[in-house]
Parts: sequence; structure tokens; C-alpha cells
Amino acid sequence: MFSFLDLEFLGIIFPLLIKGALITVELTVLAIVFGTLIGLMVALAKLSPIWPLRAFGNLYTWVLRGVPLLVQLYVLYYGLAQIGVLELNAFTAAVTGLSLCAGAYIAEIIRAGIQSIDHGQKEAALSLGMSSANAMRRVILPQAMRNILPPLGNEFITSLKDTSLVSVITMIELMRTGVLLDVTYFRSMEIYLSVAVIYLLLTTLFVYGIDYMERRFKII
Repeated sequence: MFSFLDLEFLGIIFPLLIKGALITVELTVLAIVFGTLIGLMVALAKLSPIWPLRAFGNLYTWVLRGVPLLVQLYVLYYGLAQIGVLELNAFTAAVTGLSLCAGAYIAEIIRAGIQSIDHGQKEAALSLGMSSANAMRRVILPQAMRNILPPLGNEFITSLKDTSLVSVITMIELMRTGVLLDVTYFRSMEIYLSVAVIYLLLTTLFVYGIDYMERRFKII
């Protein structure tokens, strides 16, 4: 059934694919970190009583969720350089694009999580003398995390799979490595099947990590 698989050839390409996979993991981690920070700030802006902040938050999520990530990457890598605004290298453009896009989706997840907490919780915190910022940090967000984590975990996995798109801006991660190997060896089945297996293993590890975090927050 698997006679088309050449183990000797797999031994040749495996180290190269692992090298690409490490770049994929690096991109994913950076996108998650920066995307979460962006998402938190945008979510708070969308919930702010200050109109310009709300308008910015709504505009940000509307644009970044409405424009495909692939188009965003092209604008960042090729568009900005073409008009002379900013010339980003492939890695910087990839991290920026992934983070900005993830941030828009994470913002909506955090906003929904915060709004799921009864408003009385904030009122109680304020009545105890807490500032609005302290009430958000010490009372609202810890409770909201239980509702935020499941969809946030799905977004993290989406960010991992979205890294495959950065291959179009010459970023040599897992997918781009597979494409280059295919161009060199013309062994599409073995190469892309190997790429798929590595992506599957990475997403599985992410799922287990997210499940562990969810269990921890349920205990707290």
C-alpha cells in the first residue's frame, strides 16, 4: 500500500523538513505572543468608554478580519517596499502579518470573554476601592480566562497552520521547504505527506498544551 514511500529518500529530506518545522514553531510562538498582546489591547479599546478608542478597535477588527491573510502578507512584504514606506525582510513581514491578523481574532475572543462576566463583579470590585484597571486585571480577566481559553486555543492552532502562507513571501519555513524539495526531487507524494505529518504532530502537541492550560484554569 505504501510502496511509493522510499525510506532512504525520507531519511534525506527529514532533517531539512525538521529545520523548516523549527522555523514554523518560532513563527507560531511569536505570532501567538504578539497577537495576544495586540488582541488584549484592541479588546480593551473596543470596550472602552472613550469613543476614539472604540472606533479604532472596531475598525481594526473589521479590516484585519475582512482582508485575507495572504493579501496582508503581500501588502507588508511587497507593497510597503514598492511605495518606499518600509522594506521588511521576510521574517519580519511574516511575524508582523501573522501577529496583526491573529490579534484581530483574539481581540474578539477576549472581548466576548470579558462581556460574559456578570457586570456585578466589576461593580463589587469598584465598591471595594479598586480602580477600573485593577478590577479588570485582578477580578474580571481571571474569571474570563475560563471562557476565553477554548476559542483562544483554536486561534493558536489556526496561527500555526497559517504559517504555511508565509511561504509566498519567500520565508523558508516548513511549507516552503517542502515546495523547494519538490522542485528539486519531483517526489511530491513523499514530500507533502511528510509535511502533512509534521503539521499534524505540531497541532497535536498544541492541542495537548491547550488542554492542560484549560484544566489548570478550571481548578483555579
